[in-house]
Amino acid sequence: MKIRIPAIIMIVGPALALQAQWVNYPTARVPRLANGQPNLAAPAPKTADGKPDLSGLWEASREGGTGESFTGGQLPPLLLNIGAQLKDGLPYRDWARDLTNTRRANNLKDGPDGKCLPLGILFLHSHVFPSKIIQVPDLVVILYEKNVDYRQIFTDGRPLPADPQPSYFGYSSGKWEGDTLVVQTTGFRDDLWADGNGDPITESAKITERFRRPNYGTLEIEVTVVDPKAYTAPWTVKINQHIRLDTDLLEFYCDNEKDQPHLVGR
Repeated sequence: MKIRIPAIIMIVGPALALQAQWVNYPTARVPRLANGQPNLAAPAPKTADGKPDLSGLWEASREGGTGESFTGGQLPPLLLNIGAQLKDGLPYRDWARDLTNTRRANNLKDGPDGKCLPLGILFLHSHVFPSKIIQVPDLVVILYEKNVDYRQIFTDGRPLPADPQPSYFGYSSGKWEGDTLVVQTTGFRDDLWADGNGDPITESAKITERFRRPNYGTLEIEVTVVDPKAYTAPWTVKINQHIRLDTDLLEFYCDNEKDQPHLVGR
């Protein structure tokens, strides 16, 4: 079934034009082949304490994408359907399936992307906007080009809050297991979208991410969602991102959006 994506296309177009304006400034310390080309298969860099350094500017891979085209190529594979890798699809509860179907029938016009709201961590992992990871002792920060948002992942051993104020990005605490950063996040709002398909994430969700950098040019993120309010069982997807070189984030903030009143449902 073809998924309609007017709200996403509306927001993506201007961003691509902005990205093209960035001056080509060389990324420092890039491993290179004998011919001078970046060696993306080189070992991942390490921090002073020997952990893989996840720092860099990352973009969701479009390999195996949806085939929906926009200026710059096809859309990342999980952007429009976070459950695309699952054999039987997402294990919806009845109300969650009905909500997703209603959102799709209304052309996704009430999606957070079209309303210029924060998208949440799942949606942004597979979005076309890049993000920058900054890794320092006891903290990993993700800066998002989309809406100039940010996320903090504390790696100082602190527990998750017992009664958090609900938020778009939740509260994240991580620890290293070998070369993998394992992050648990809770404390979400009750009205989040997991993707551009309208699949819900609720306040009951606990999301576990496993970040790996197997080589210089690749970031692998395995995400497991436990959300008993919306889904009958946990589900896991894998998201690949690739490094972007010789460029950087630009400010993209949707503060003058005029299209939303013209988006129509069924």
